[in-house]
Amino acid sequence: MRHKKLYKAAFFLVLLTCILITADKPVKAQSGPVLAISIKGEINSGQAALVHRAMADAGSKQAQAVIVEIDTFGGLVDAAVSIRDMIINSPVPTICYIKNRAWSAGALIAISHRHIAIAPGGSIGAAEPIPTTEKTVAALKAEFASTANQTGRNPQVAEAMVDKSLGFPGYAEPGQILALTDYQATKVGYADIVAPDREAVLAQFNLAGAEIIDYVPGWQEKLAGGLSDPTVKSFLMSIIFLAVLTEIKTAGLGVAALIGLVAALLFFGSQWQTGIAGWLEIILFVGGILLVLVELYTPGAGVFGISGVIAIFFSLFWTLGANAAAFNMLAVSLVAAIILFLALVRYLPSSKLWARLILKDAETKSAGFSSSQDYSIYVDQIGTTLTGLRPAGTIIIDGVQLDVVSEGQFIEPNKLVKVVNVSGNRIVVRPV
Repeated sequence: MRHKKLYKAAFFLVLLTCILITADKPVKAQSGPVLAISIKGEINSGQAALVHRAMADAGSKQAQAVIVEIDTFGGLVDAAVSIRDMIINSPVPTICYIKNRAWSAGALIAISHRHIAIAPGGSIGAAEPIPTTEKTVAALKAEFASTANQTGRNPQVAEAMVDKSLGFPGYAEPGQILALTDYQATKVGYADIVAPDREAVLAQFNLAGAEIIDYVPGWQEKLAGGLSDPTVKSFLMSIIFLAVLTEIKTAGLGVAALIGLVAALLFFGSQWQTGIAGWLEIILFVGGILLVLVELYTPGAGVFGISGVIAIFFSLFWTLGANAAAFNMLAVSLVAAIILFLALVRYLPSSKLWARLILKDAETKSAGFSSSQDYSIYVDQIGTTLTGLRPAGTIIIDGVQLDVVSEGQFIEPNKLVKVVNVSGNRIVVRPV
């Protein structure tokens, strides 16, 4: 028994010694930098691209923390939600510093941080959506409440910032939208401290003396912001659809395909920079284009073409957010492309511009030129399709097989067709 007591005493003595030795050793300070992001002015996809770039650098630079300095009246909700998701999912600690105000969409970004500092005279809130419909209020209120809940704040305060019918006792009566001043924000737990400058914020979170790397919007972010404007995105998608329709009509890769490719690069490039488009969307789009090309140049049952169109549609749909607004934007862009395509088909061939673009000189027989074979003899003749025309394929006329293209229609095998135009080796047919 006596030996057991001695063993216990010796054990506790060794344990106490280890604790004292550990306590005497200073905690090694982290040496990584602090990344500072400036979100100022209207929130758009350019701001989201800036945050995406900084967050991508945080890991490679072994950053201690990311501080986001906000001074905004608000902006696009979808861009703010994208920034909110990046901050919530950041493996690096994040701090928000409200330099003057974080209103509307800016308030959502602010409360997505675990730590918030606010400048003297600053404010946060006033996030009532415009237009103020029951649907938009409900959706944004849920976004605010879930964000506040994730970051350990009172969700009722966040809801009152969006829905003025709620109010918040002592700060806003029902019918008034909630906006908190600097001292009110600290009182309700929506700010940790009131700090006069960045240095005070860093000192509060034990980051004084750390290297600061500032991120401000560059030309890439400004370009991404401009290209992500809803009107610009709709225009780019219309150009993409118009290029596809034109190439189906002409059955070849030409200027329209090049223009469509540039539009697709601008569309997906801007969405990639903002972190909205990923590899899945881009692979779906490229795969869809390849499937459509396979359908155009090889006889098939339409499986490749239908699959390609579905892949293109879903790649654009998911990139736009996969919601009702995305579907509406796609529909508007497609209708605009069809109207423009029909106008081009009808009016462009007879226009002065077309006359200047098309070479009028021809190598005719009267001038001593001849081709390897004269297909003009088949004009107005009737043949039968050997393969499906999608739109290219093979027909037979009087026992002679000919490679032809339709006027854009898909024509099944064993159907009667009429040759309506011959240009060199290009034979155009239409169904009888």
